[in-house]
Amino acid sequence: MFKKVGSKRDIVIINLEEFQIQTTQDALDLMATMRYEAGCEKLILKEHHLVDRFFDLKSGLAGDILQKFVNYQIKLAVIGNFERYSSKALHDFIYECNKGKHLFFVSSETSAVQMLENA
Repeated sequence: MFKKVGSKRDIVIINLEEFQIQTTQDALDLMATMRYEAGCEKLILKEHHLVDRFFDLKSGLAGDILQKFVNYQIKLAVIGNFERYSSKALHDFIYECNKGKHLFFVSSETSAVQMLENA
């Protein structure tokens, strides 16, 4: 389910295309599995691993899920094309996340690894 990446191999990426986080419990299960199976605390997801509702901030799903990652001290990078979303609120949210040290929204795996290695 996971592939280790990065210079220290302390980052994992989901290597299952059909995997998708649809609920907060799915995210919690993923974090537990990641720590148990891979022993890592940094994760890369692809945009399609998150249900479309995640990117509608009004749903509250993004806030709920991302808060769990912060609470459990799992650093997360999401790879995708976020320009396709028209929501100004989402773009502002992504901008603020990328200024921090826990959550990143980037366009490539290389960028994701770089952000997580420097976090």
